[in-house]
Amino acid sequence: MIEDYFEVIEEAIQSFPHVRAYSLSKRIYNVKQGFIRGSILFENNSRLEFVELKDTDKAGKIKYRYQYMDQQNALIFRYDNAPHYAHISSFPHHKHIASGIVQASHEPSLDEVLLEIARILAE
Repeated sequence: MIEDYFEVIEEAIQSFPHVRAYSLSKRIYNVKQGFIRGSILFENNSRLEFVELKDTDKAGKIKYRYQYMDQQNALIFRYDNAPHYAHISSFPHHKHIASGIVQASHEPSLDEVLLEIARILAE
């Protein structure tokens, strides 16, 4: 249920090799629904802040945002499903990149976002 889902998220963070520190805040609404907010600080002082509103009976997330920023809090990328940018083919899912461009995107998992960050950190 939702507690198991939150445990998978925390395990993904703990197993990621570039994490310096992290914090999580969880709200459990019932056995299937909950909200999690997190902040992950990486070795190079970049940071990922994320939120997920999840119902484990549904395949996707009700709401999500994964915002990755450099040491000066400048945006590197952000994935979210806020219902703006209706012209994008993947509406409401989209990705903001540092240049200000908004791109079509699928709904990423935290694992996928962490892998994207690992590629950036390896550059």
